[in-house]
Amino acid sequence: MTDAKTPTPLSYRIAGVDIDAGDALVEALKPIAARTTRPGVLAGLGGFGALFSLSGRYRDPVLVSGTDGVGTKLLLAIALDRHDDIGIDLVAMCANDIVVQGAEPLFFLDYFASGRLDITRAERIIAGIGRGCELAGAALVGGETAEMPGMYRDQDYDLAGFCVGAVERARLIDGSRVKAGDVILGLPSSGLHSNGYSLARAVIARRQADLATTLDGRPLADILLTPTRIYVKALLALHAALDIHAMAHITGGGLPGNVPRVIPSGLRAVIDRASWSWPPIFRWLQEGGAIAEDEMYRTFNCGVGMAVVVDAADAGAAQAILRDHGETPFVMGVIDRGQGEFAWA
Repeated sequence: MTDAKTPTPLSYRIAGVDIDAGDALVEALKPIAARTTRPGVLAGLGGFGALFSLSGRYRDPVLVSGTDGVGTKLLLAIALDRHDDIGIDLVAMCANDIVVQGAEPLFFLDYFASGRLDITRAERIIAGIGRGCELAGAALVGGETAEMPGMYRDQDYDLAGFCVGAVERARLIDGSRVKAGDVILGLPSSGLHSNGYSLARAVIARRQADLATTLDGRPLADILLTPTRIYVKALLALHAALDIHAMAHITGGGLPGNVPRVIPSGLRAVIDRASWSWPPIFRWLQEGGAIAEDEMYRTFNCGVGMAVVVDAADAGAAQAILRDHGETPFVMGVIDRGQGEFAWA
């Protein structure tokens, strides 16, 4: 008769989840969150829920919320081991979505899931989220870090963001004021932002591209990982100064898929493609993938990250305000009567 071997005691750490590392990360993130704090924050990191007070700030507030991720741009960040700016993308995709309705971003939460928690890398990622929150004026009040062995490979991770803002009901931008004769202003993008990377990666693979190769004087890796531009502060300044009739954040679906979302029935946006030039990265992608122009416009922003609709009489003043806040607006189209909600000039 033989003695049965005593099984090795299991623990959460042996199973692949390091609770101590998670606790250490929370402590490391507290200074990052502290830099983003703003009036209204009552309690942030460490509690079961973050607390935020609207008291005294609004007369008739409407809460506006948005959630998004970064998509397969993460795969490039992982492959290149460049994680410092990807958190800016996360904030941008959420904050830019809610500002188009006139909302001031108030607070932001993130969800960070990985196969194995690398504290140093996680700090870099969440420090980027903190910088994005500062650019958007939102407080980083909390989030969730999940270590999920078996769900993700060790170096893989995913991000999701959640932003809540507020706007006075009387100042809500919902597209209802859009009328024929309005002018559409375009705000340039900083590159691909966070959309179309599955197609971009397919082009990179087809071209067998070396991402150290330069395009227009910059390495491809730098161009592809340039963070999404955050338009919040410039657009809030514009909103405070005059009546914006509508805004559209140009994300997945491009101009044809996003501008119509804010155009009332019976009207259409007429966009002049000659009013701006594509940044070189978009031509590089188009040529490398033999991509049809319509497919480019449906997949990428093609150089326009935000569309702003204003009364024609306000167009000059709007451009001046936006320039004063670091943007380079240009007239890209008009609102006309007609069917289809969208047309090229």
